[in-house]
Amino acid sequence: MKRIAFIGLGNMGGPMAANLIKKGFELSVFDLSSEAMERLAQTGAHPAASAREAMAGCDAVVSMLPTGRHVDALYCGSEGVLTALTAGTLVIDCSTIDTATARRVASEAAALGLPMLDAPVSGGTGGATAGTLTFIVGGEREALERARPLFEAMGSNIFHAGGHGAGQMAKICNNMLLGILMAGTAEALALGVKNGLDPGVLSEIMTRSSGRNWALELYNPWPAVMPGVPASRGYQGGFMSALMLKDLGLAEEAANLCEANIPMGRQATALYRAHVDDGQGPLDFSSIARRYGAP
Repeated sequence: MKRIAFIGLGNMGGPMAANLIKKGFELSVFDLSSEAMERLAQTGAHPAASAREAMAGCDAVVSMLPTGRHVDALYCGSEGVLTALTAGTLVIDCSTIDTATARRVASEAAALGLPMLDAPVSGGTGGATAGTLTFIVGGEREALERARPLFEAMGSNIFHAGGHGAGQMAKICNNMLLGILMAGTAEALALGVKNGLDPGVLSEIMTRSSGRNWALELYNPWPAVMPGVPASRGYQGGFMSALMLKDLGLAEEAANLCEANIPMGRQATALYRAHVDDGQGPLDFSSIARRYGAP
C-alpha cells in the first residue's frame, strides 16, 4: 500500500500528510485551501482539483475534517466519494466527530465493499508535526492491521477501542477530561497567583504533588511558565478553544443519549461556551486561563 489520498490539510492534517511523505508514501492531496495544497506540494505531494480526483487509483484514503457534517458530505450521498472508490480501498477518517455519523458512514462504506476505520487522534499540532500522535481506532481489526503502517508513519501509539464508532467515543471521553483538567488547572493557578504565589513555583509544587496532571507537565496554561507552549506565545497555535467546545458538545450529546451524569463535563462546556462567545474561539484552549485573570 503506497498510494494515499489525503483530504483535509489544516493544522493537523497538513503535518500528518507531510509525515506520510517523509516515510515514502505517495500522496495525492485535496483541501479547499490552495495555499495548504501548495505547501504540501513543496514536500512532494500531488495536489488535486477535487477529492474525487485525489482518490483516483489510491490504495487508501485518509481524511481529517472539522465536523461530522463535513465527513458526511465528503463520503455519503449522491455527491459522496465512496461510490468512486474501488472495492477494497481502505478508508480512514481521523476527524473527531459524533459516533452516529461515524457508524453511518462506515455502514455505507461496508455496503460498497470498503473497509473503514474511525481513527481520531490525540497529541495536538505538536504531535502531528513530530509524528508522535496517538490513534484511537474503531472498526475491524483486520482493517486496523492494514492501516498500521500509515498510523506508525504519523504517530507512536495505536489503540483499538472496539467496533465502528468506538474510536470516536473514546476520543470524546478523553477530550471531555482534557477540558475539565485544563480549566481546573487554570483555576488553581489563578487562585495561587491572586494570593501572591509565583505561577512557576506553584506549577512545580503541584507537578510534584497529588495535583500533577498533563497540563502542568506538558502544556501549562499560565503565560511564561513553560517555554514553547501556546500560553507563552499569546495562546496562538495549538488546539483552538472553538474545537474544544465542539468536542465538549459531542460529549454532552453522547451523555444525553445514554442518560449519563456528567456535571463536570457540563460545567467545562459552559466555561468554554462563554469563552468562545467572548471571541476567544481561535485561541488555544489553554487560554481558558484568561477567564481567571491570566495576562
